Amino acid sequence: MLTIDPKEIPTSKLHQYLLGAVGPRPIAFASTIDAEGRPNLSPFSFFNVFSANPPVLIFSPARRGRDNTVKHTFNNAKATMEVVINVVNYDMVHQVSLSSTEYEEGVNEFEKAGFSMLPSEVVKPFRVAEAPVQFECKINEIVELGNEGGAGNLVICEVLKMHIQNEILDENGYIDQHKIDLVARMGGNWYSRAISGMFEVPKPLQTLGIGVDAISEDIRNSKVLTGNDLGKLGNVENLPSAEEIKEFVQGDPEISEFLKNNNGENIHHKAKEYLEKNDPAAAWKILLANKM
Repeated sequence: MLTIDPKEIPTSKLHQYLLGAVGPRPIAFASTIDAEGRPNLSPFSFFNVFSANPPVLIFSPARRGRDNTVKHTFNNAKATMEVVINVVNYDMVHQVSLSSTEYEEGVNEFEKAGFSMLPSEVVKPFRVAEAPVQFECKINEIVELGNEGGAGNLVICEVLKMHIQNEILDENGYIDQHKIDLVARMGGNWYSRAISGMFEVPKPLQTLGIGVDAISEDIRNSKVLTGNDLGKLGNVENLPSAEEIKEFVQGDPEISEFLKNNNGENIHHKAKEYLEKNDPAAAWKILLANKM
């Protein structure tokens, strides 16, 4: 048996052991605003519910292990003492992952990840309209657990309003666990879908995706491509060049023939096939070849 003394291994290594052992972990998709009123959106898997009376949720935007900096969410929480915690289901998981990209301060992750900003009723941060459940919260207390990289910060949130999509309710008015289709975080790139098991979503730690807001309107409004599909497309760092698209099409006679005889939704269906194989680069080449 491997025995570990936390004081004797690097924090980064301990972090991986902890995340690999403690899971699945529910996801707090936290919406905040900064002191200037600019929206911010980011997911956190150090999260759970801890009380029903009063209703209390706690999440922890930990200090980064690599450089001891903190997330914008943490600074915003301290500045405004308000947050909306949105629940994450399978239909939005790739967009949620995209929102975790470390964009510069002031960048609106709602737009980057392709989510709709829904005004809250009692707090200033926006709700994620696509989330099946949204909690408007005041922050009662923030407990800083340390000042070194990897230290957590417990954001203790009291629920003031809870919003539930009607589509996930059962005949008795309670949440149907199949309809809500929750996902949770595991170790590494792994997630768990409550109704079916584990799946992988590469975490954008070293990349800066172009964002869903950089995708043309005809693709964003596709009747074929889902929010998860758009999240995959928005997670690429650069669009393929005209030369790369030309080589892709000319190098595959089947693709070349397909593009000559199809357009519109058929093109989107073909791109979706590549996205389901986790090949967004090829999907982009199909989508853009149709426009050349």
